[in-house]
Amino acid sequence: MNFPDKVAILGSGSWATAIAKIVQMNGAVMYWYMRTQEQIEQFKASGHNPRYLSLVRFDVEKIHFTTNINDAIKPCQMVIFAMPSPYLCANVEAVNCSCEGKIVISVIKGIVQEENILISDYLKRQLKLSDSQMATLSGPSHAEEVAYERLTYLTVGCKDLDVAQEIADFFQNHFVHTTISKDIVGIQLAGVLKNIYAIASGICQGLKYGDNFQAVLIANAIREMKRFINGYDPVEKGERHISESVYTGDLLVTAYSRFSRNQMFGTMIGKGYSVKAAQLEMEMIAEGYFGTKCIKEINQKYQINIPIVDAMYNILYKRMSPFVEIKLLSDMLE
Repeated sequence: MNFPDKVAILGSGSWATAIAKIVQMNGAVMYWYMRTQEQIEQFKASGHNPRYLSLVRFDVEKIHFTTNINDAIKPCQMVIFAMPSPYLCANVEAVNCSCEGKIVISVIKGIVQEENILISDYLKRQLKLSDSQMATLSGPSHAEEVAYERLTYLTVGCKDLDVAQEIADFFQNHFVHTTISKDIVGIQLAGVLKNIYAIASGICQGLKYGDNFQAVLIANAIREMKRFINGYDPVEKGERHISESVYTGDLLVTAYSRFSRNQMFGTMIGKGYSVKAAQLEMEMIAEGYFGTKCIKEINQKYQINIPIVDAMYNILYKRMSPFVEIKLLSDMLE
């Protein structure tokens, strides 16, 4: 694969906008799929996304906007799925064009809720992709900091390392540093789990637990992440290092940053908001809410010890008291 000169961006949220900023800076023409014509017209008129990362300016003359997902995909060599996971299936079901010869990248840090399967597995099946066509892009990377061009480290996961390197080279610029990995499964699971642990961190903040406890919580979350990923997808020793930034780094930034919507969601729950009230007030998707249920159901098969996920499930889906659940959880942590 040579550097693509045409790239499809599928999604219009903050992370899609941040990815689009990188793509346009790196010289590609974009075909940008958005759900509504109203959003497109506002974008064209203002030169920025009307709802997210409004400080990021775009040359709209070099963007082909469309509300038809197939019109975005057809002309492009690279296709980037960047919508929240709850919207993925409905959008993919609308795809009726071939993806033969295209590189498909997921930047979604979620899971396919209807089937509890990884985004890459779903896209490979639905779009008839080979392993070398499917990649993921992840790492500790808040969209807001990409907008400010703050140094960001991203990892490209793909079974074909040559393809991964070409994608990494495409995304690299003066503020984006890229690395590659074959661990597309572990990277995606880490992206799901870190959102759950960020909700836990937020709940503890809302309950006014201090920094000392937060450190213990996250240390345990790192070990829990390692247990679950290795139990779900065993690899040879030395092939996966949870200490790398795409795993632990992403967990840390999501658990602690003021830009973390999952941490914000958890803080509201800890302060006494209901799930519904927190979701309505945020007006953004907290992927960890959906990921909690998915991981809990997946673990019915694997029976891995994941007490933090279990506690979040009890709070978010069984309406158990956050105060009681975190107290019970604290007795189990080391």
